[in-house]
Amino acid sequence: MTVEKGEQRTRSRVLAALPYLVMAAVSAVDITAGPGVGFLPLVSLGPAFAGLVGGWRRTALVGLTAAVLCVGLGVHSGLFESRRGLTALLSVAGVTAAGVVAAVMRQRREAELANVRSIAEVAQRVLLRPVPRGAGPLRIAVSYTSAVAEARIGGDLYEVVTSPAGVRIIVGDVQGKGLEAVESAAVVLGAFREAAHDEPDLPAVGARVERALNRHLSGERFVTAVLAEIGDGPNATLLNFGHPSPLVVRPSGEVRYAAPPERALPLGLMDHRPDAPVPHEVPFAPGDQLLFYTDGVTEARDSAGWFYPLDERAVLLKDPDPEAALQAVREDVVDHAEGPLHDDAAMLLVRYRRGHRDPDRPGPGAGQYSGSPV
Repeated sequence: MTVEKGEQRTRSRVLAALPYLVMAAVSAVDITAGPGVGFLPLVSLGPAFAGLVGGWRRTALVGLTAAVLCVGLGVHSGLFESRRGLTALLSVAGVTAAGVVAAVMRQRREAELANVRSIAEVAQRVLLRPVPRGAGPLRIAVSYTSAVAEARIGGDLYEVVTSPAGVRIIVGDVQGKGLEAVESAAVVLGAFREAAHDEPDLPAVGARVERALNRHLSGERFVTAVLAEIGDGPNATLLNFGHPSPLVVRPSGEVRYAAPPERALPLGLMDHRPDAPVPHEVPFAPGDQLLFYTDGVTEARDSAGWFYPLDERAVLLKDPDPEAALQAVREDVVDHAEGPLHDDAAMLLVRYRRGHRDPDRPGPGAGQYSGSPV
């Protein structure tokens, strides 16, 4: 992060000096080549560059400097004895005026964009609340990267709720992008937060989310999702609605995908197939990790078109700090894609801490998570 900030400062200094460097170069060439070549009007490149990267006051200052240079060089070369000097001066004045207008408009757009980002960040905090960092023997961490950098929010969703049946989790991906995807994500999360605490099992939770989503969606829109329940037994129960299978990482180094017995349709399309997905159990013991993610992670491609090999990079999850482990995976995904991701990417890591007794695992009688980190 420090290196990135240093590079940004260096770029800012270069851009700030660029108008003056251009005017200095034009002045040197004009003096060396003589008045017959006609380089003097190129002094207006100074305020032109300033209008692209600076504020209107700085653009006006650079324009004034360019005008002084133009007059000085014009007098030195005797250009004001003809129309050439006046033409060069008018060029500088015109470009300066255009640069000032462009700088004002750009600053207004930047202010509007800053307001949009602030609103989006507030919306994201409401929609994707911070998950608890711990629940009984479980340690939890989340990473979210929106493909729409200006909005910082997209259609991926996640939530962790401590219910009477144990810790219940949802990670999903809404079809499409934009405001409609955010609205659909809000419907799914709202229904899950209520159902996760009230319903006796995961199929009932999934059915309730499905009903809420069907009332909201129109056409063939859908949401892939995987639900999980980690109670006081030795297993984690998963219910998969057409979502990428979570990754199981054992302390021994074993890595495998927790694939469901059979593929099921996403939420919102269950009317096309009456058979609901079947819950399945995955052994989950001290030292084990469950990594939930969206397809923005595994479908990130490199320059050769290869997908990100998540299972081969599970070694990055060895960091004792779960948040640092997810950060390492996130940075590795971005490095693999060699630039910004083209799709939203969410990851939720659940660890079963070693040395924690099973009776302390969240089970019946646990309260509902309120939404603030612990």
